[in-house]
This record gives sequence, structure tokens and C-alpha cells, in this order.
Amino acid sequence: MERGSATRGRVAALVSGAHAIEIKVTIAEEQVDSTLARFGLTIANDEERYIYFYDTPDLDLHRAGIITRARRVVGDKHDSTVKFRPVLPDNVASKWRTFRDFKIEADASEKGVTKSASFSMPVRKGLIKRIAAGEVAIEELFTKDQQTFLLSMANRNIDFSKMMVFGPLRAHRWKFEDPGCPWPITAEVWVREDGARLMEASIKAPVVQAAAALGGFIAFLAEFGAERDVDEQAKTRWALGYYAEKLRNAGTHGSGQDTLVAAPMPGSKSKKHAK
Repeated sequence: MERGSATRGRVAALVSGAHAIEIKVTIAEEQVDSTLARFGLTIANDEERYIYFYDTPDLDLHRAGIITRARRVVGDKHDSTVKFRPVLPDNVASKWRTFRDFKIEADASEKGVTKSASFSMPVRKGLIKRIAAGEVAIEELFTKDQQTFLLSMANRNIDFSKMMVFGPLRAHRWKFEDPGCPWPITAEVWVREDGARLMEASIKAPVVQAAAALGGFIAFLAEFGAERDVDEQAKTRWALGYYAEKLRNAGTHGSGQDTLVAAPMPGSKSKKHAK
């Protein structure tokens, strides 16, 4: 194992300019049920949400490192997000940092560290569903400030009329603590309409704790036997890739305003209804 001058400041350099570090680990499919059981996570104690993505049929935004999405959270506020990954923090205008829901984070996994910049804003209830139904244009989801952020960071024109609605995916989210981990843990299970599941466990820590958090969290998961997904699929790529492939197989790009409803977790029944 390398130590000393060979490793001094390595993690600090990777997270420089970020507000915090988020460490994400994808749990292998065959480990999802046992991991949920290990932490006592069930449909009865989750936060249920529905995730929508917006992109062109050929995923032009995603290819350019741009993510536009919305979340309907059952019993809570809804929001929309514009996110860029990767970014160089020094290249992001300082004015965006004055917004409460703007953040620059270092997203870390066993594959490495990537910095991202995201800008979220609240969305009035009912709007996300109306957009999915084709009653309202996609651009209405994002505020003028978000659109300005999108255009300034993308350095290109964004034609919302060519974008489609991908989703929703049903997501189950838990935030909890465990004596073996000094940082609060967030777990999410995303479920596609074909029943496929993807589970991600993550922690957030101040950048000053980045090195300890990165090594410690992965070791913590390994200690109780949760095997990481060797493919380490990011949730967004896993979701968008599925819908893009479905469009290709259908032989049409369509209008994108159809809602594709995700299935509930196998063996469960949805206990709530979102507006």
C-alpha cells in the first residue's frame, strides 16, 4: 500500500472546490434483499418518490454531461434539478453559489471522484404530471434562473421542444444511522417498469473528511457482506439507457410525453398515492 509523499494530498486535490463529498456504492442485484433486511428497511418506513428525466431521444444532454430531472416526493415538496458532471469548480460563475439549492459536490465511488454542479428549485404540485401527460411544455418545469444556468454552463442552445419525458421510475429512499458507520447513510432502490432494481448506498461528508469517509464507508459495507456491483452502474445511466433502448426497439422517437409507469418493488404494494 502506498503511503507518505506518494499519497499526500491526493484526495484533497480530487475534492478541491467542492462543498462536500458524496460517496456512492451500487449494491449488486443479488444482494439487494439481504442489504435491505440487514438495516431493517421496508416499504413501510421508506420515503416514496417518482423520478423523471428529460432528454432527447438520442440522449444528447446526457452525452454532454447534462442531467435534467424532476422528483415527485410523496407527502413532501417536489423539485426540478439541472446538473452538470463533470465540472471544474473554478469555471462555475460565483453568482450561482448565492442560491440556497445550488451545490458543487465531489461524487465518489470505487472508480474515482467526479465533481458536479447542480441547481434545484421547488416545483408546484401537479406540474410534473401535467408535463408527462403532454399538457404543459417541459421548459415550464425549470425557472428562468435554472434555464440561464443551463444555457451558460452548456455553451449551446437547448431546444426543449426536442426533449422527451423518461419515466417515472419509482424510488424508495431511506436515511438512517448504524453504529458501525459514523456518517448517516442514505439508501435508495430504483425500480423500472420492467421490474429491474438498482440499489445505491451513500453517505455525505465535509470535504475535510473525504479521505476517511471514502475508505471507511466502502470498508463498512464490505464488513457486513454487501458486495459492490462490479459494473458500478450510475442510476441515471441505468434509467436513461433503458428508455432509450425501448424507443429504438419501438422504431420511433415519439413525442416523449407518454408516462411510463415503473413497477413497485417485487412482493410489495404501494401504500401511498402522490399528487
